[in-house]
Amino acid sequence: MKLKTKLTLFNALSKLVIVTLFVLLLPSIIESINRNYTDDRLIKQKDKLLQIVKEKGIQTYIEDGQSYGSYLPLKEEYISLDEAEPDYYADTIQNERRSVERDTIDYRILSHTFMVGKKNYLLEIGKSTETIDDTTGPLQNIAFLILLGMILLTILADLVYSNYILAPLSRIIRTKLVGAKFPSFTSYAQVKTTTSDFQHLDLSIHKMIVTIEHAFQKEREFISNASHELMTPISILQSKIENMFQQEDINDEMKVRMLEMQKILNRLKSITKTLLLISQIENEQFLKEDEISLTDMLQDLYEEISIRLQEKNIGYALALSEDVTLVNVNKFLLFNLLFNLVNNAIKYNKPDGSIIVNGEKVKNYYVISINDTGIGIAEDELPYIFDRFKKIKQSPKQDSFGLGLPIVKSIATFHEIELQVRSEEGVGSTFTLIIPAKLIRQ
Repeated sequence: MKLKTKLTLFNALSKLVIVTLFVLLLPSIIESINRNYTDDRLIKQKDKLLQIVKEKGIQTYIEDGQSYGSYLPLKEEYISLDEAEPDYYADTIQNERRSVERDTIDYRILSHTFMVGKKNYLLEIGKSTETIDDTTGPLQNIAFLILLGMILLTILADLVYSNYILAPLSRIIRTKLVGAKFPSFTSYAQVKTTTSDFQHLDLSIHKMIVTIEHAFQKEREFISNASHELMTPISILQSKIENMFQQEDINDEMKVRMLEMQKILNRLKSITKTLLLISQIENEQFLKEDEISLTDMLQDLYEEISIRLQEKNIGYALALSEDVTLVNVNKFLLFNLLFNLVNNAIKYNKPDGSIIVNGEKVKNYYVISINDTGIGIAEDELPYIFDRFKKIKQSPKQDSFGLGLPIVKSIATFHEIELQVRSEEGVGSTFTLIIPAKLIRQ
């Protein structure tokens, strides 16, 4: 899961927890708001009535000692004013029941006593609790919708901000790791960001890649230089051995030993040439300017290996759905790639076995598969078959240096050809080449 997805998910879950808590607490919150609002309104009505009494006198409401009472329609609110005992004191707001015209109604009642002249008066202002509760439901719905809208807006804002703040990290991964040719040997291009952590990460990745690039470069230079340097003494030794064969005083036993030395030098020369070829491929010292017919190349390959096929009585079948022309390739390298694969199919095949080379167009690619009925490759060996000098346990009698398949892999990578392998011990192997559309003439 991507980091920005995790951050967005965390923000959404945290807000969901907040919403849940808010929904659970909302009824009591709304009830408290309604009660406080009602109390405040009752107090304002009390202050207004007291102001009228102060300005116009108590006679405005009470005449000849009679009490004053007023009810709003449906008995939702009422005001009463009456004389009270001289020593009675009240200044409260509480819920009480009142009997009004044979109905018992719950009210929120403000009770307040005050003195006018030498008389004590009791003022009561009440509001039906039912009308208070009627507003609770709508207020809860409004509050919930507002909260939900704010949550959605904040989630959207979090997503946008996460994308913005993590954009440099995505660029670092895309340009410095995923999209980079490794080893890239390119100059450092800083990713623009104001986040110091990302700046440090960008610089650290660059330093790491530079270190790896230097190691790769030294390895390639060593292989190239060593291969060049080894060719000269090997050639000199071969020339000296050949000259020794011309001497008449060399006995047969010495000639046998010299032949063994010659064979060892030939093997060493073959290894050196192979290493030099791999080094040249990886250093991109070959041009990709050739245009070749795939059918013609496979036919030339068959003519070169036909004698070996006859020696082991191995059948060979070529089945191409159509003749395709490859462009922007290196003919020498591609021939070596196919030759090594077919040569391995012969080397590790069974007597009276078969080799089938198929070719077909799949979407925009051209797919070549080389199937053999050989001894196969063990499943635990498959991940290592392209490693240099990794000699797989196919047959101890076979003369192999473990460099044939690394050459194949290097050439395929050089041409951006995908290489796949399937194999089963005792059944055979299939090597598949997936040639991209840019190498095929349309």
